Amino acid sequence: MATSLLPNSGTGTDGSAVLRVLSYNVRSLRDDTGALARVIRACEPDLVLVQEAPRFFRWRKKLARLAAASGQVVLSGGGTAAGPALLCSLRATVERTEDVLLPLTPGQHRRGFATAVVRFGDVRLGVLSCHLSLHGDERYEQGGMLLDRLAGMGVEHVVAGGDLNEGPGGPTFRRLAEALQDCRAAAPWGGEHTFPAAGADRRIDAVFATRGVEVLGCGVPLGQPGVTGTDLRAATDHLPVLAALRVPAV
Repeated sequence: MATSLLPNSGTGTDGSAVLRVLSYNVRSLRDDTGALARVIRACEPDLVLVQEAPRFFRWRKKLARLAAASGQVVLSGGGTAAGPALLCSLRATVERTEDVLLPLTPGQHRRGFATAVVRFGDVRLGVLSCHLSLHGDERYEQGGMLLDRLAGMGVEHVVAGGDLNEGPGGPTFRRLAEALQDCRAAAPWGGEHTFPAAGADRRIDAVFATRGVEVLGCGVPLGQPGVTGTDLRAATDHLPVLAALRVPAV
């Protein structure tokens, strides 16, 4: 459980920005969408990295409804990224977005990245949401593609996160944590395990950031005001990961 609250979003006198970033697998909105929206809204995020967003019939309308109910707007992704999506608060200024489809392995699910570059005042930030493969070899290759994509975004500071389908001891998780900061490991806060929502016993969802970003706290928002255990269990089969980050000005 969290013993203190994460810092609120805001802008420092030096132009830096404190941002709240939430990563959440929403299981295609098959569960209690009211509970899901309440959890997201209570976390007061500036950015939401969504996995398993709706991809098929009327997926844009479904994602837009979730965003509106959560106090967010749709930034990118969804069906055009094979599931990952990005939501943001009105605090963000959008510079560009790009949905990326990864190579399709025959017999496996299509995977992709939802990406964007956004500004918060003087801060410029690259953002990526991912949902990696269930199969180890393909997952490891996708981890490398993720790092290549971040390197090619043309920004100094980047935050990436999602459902890795692998814990911190796995080769893909380690690959990402060697190149980026594993925000939970850098500044533990709240709960650790993210799956399954009812009786979580493993950490397969994570938020990562480049080295120049200061991690102020990261974990499952068990102690966040307005977030209840009932809503967390009803919303989807994963628990969310909330990170507070201080990003330097450009």
